[in-house]
Amino acid sequence: MKKPLELPEFDNEDEERKFWDAINLADYYEPDDAQSPSFPNLKPTSRSISIRFPEYVLDAVKARANAMGVPYQALIKEAVIKAYVEDDEALENA
Repeated sequence: MKKPLELPEFDNEDEERKFWDAINLADYYEPDDAQSPSFPNLKPTSRSISIRFPEYVLDAVKARANAMGVPYQALIKEAVIKAYVEDDEALENA
C-alpha cells in the first residue's frame, strides 16, 4: 500500500461521487494489495440446458449412476465440474 486512503464524511451522494471521481486509486494501492472477494451468502444460479449424448453413453451413465445411488444428471454435472476445475488448475500451474 502506498499511502492510507482516508475517507471524509459525505453529506450526500453527489459529494461522495465527486470525491471518487477526483481521486486516482493507483495513488493509494499497489496491484499486490488486491484481494479476491468472498460472497459466502450468494447462491450460485443454475440454468437448465439440453445436451445430446449417444444412447449407449447415456445408458452407461445411467447404469453407473444407479449403481452409485445418485441421479444420472447429478453424476454428469459432477463430471463436468470436475473436468472444468482440473483443467482450470492445470492452466494456472502452467
